[in-house]
Amino acid sequence: MRITSRAALLTATAVTSLALVTACGSSGSGYSGSTGTSAAQPPAATAPASPGGASAPAQGGATALQAGTDAKLGAIVTDGAGFTLYRFDKDTAQPSASNCNGSCATTWPPVAAGADVSVKGIDSKLVGTVTRADGSKQLTLAGWPVYRYAPDTKPGDTKGQGVGGTWFVVTPDGKKAGAPAGQPATPAQPPATTPGGYGY
Repeated sequence: MRITSRAALLTATAVTSLALVTACGSSGSGYSGSTGTSAAQPPAATAPASPGGASAPAQGGATALQAGTDAKLGAIVTDGAGFTLYRFDKDTAQPSASNCNGSCATTWPPVAAGADVSVKGIDSKLVGTVTRADGSKQLTLAGWPVYRYAPDTKPGDTKGQGVGGTWFVVTPDGKKAGAPAGQPATPAQPPATTPGGYGY
């Protein structure tokens, strides 16, 4: 009886230890064991906005870019969740470079380059990546880094169009939405409606 009790105690201890090891192995962080720059990735554009407007971080999965249509702007690009994507006139396309960092990147979350990129209605040859100042990778379209706009709280919003005269909805070919060929786009929202220096 004494031996049986000791064996039962050892078995219970082993089961408990195994359960703890298993629980520690699945911390729920969403990052598959990577200790690189995953945690430093900028907000992704593939997740719905939180109540504050910021996107959830990339989980290392696929990023989606898809062509859509807006009643006023015409052809536009959205992420996989239907949120409108933008380009910034102070960035460059050749070579690709992002000049939106710090608080700018909080208002305009960069579209993080996931492990895979799925495209719909967009020429995949136009899709690329650029390394940001913090070392993270951002998607580009025709060389232009692409962003979400935090005040766009639901799919289909285009509140960032024309902000500061430098932010524009991006088209499937990387151009500015709503602009006749060879002419700048007309802002749909006056910059005064977006306090806090969103125009950068």
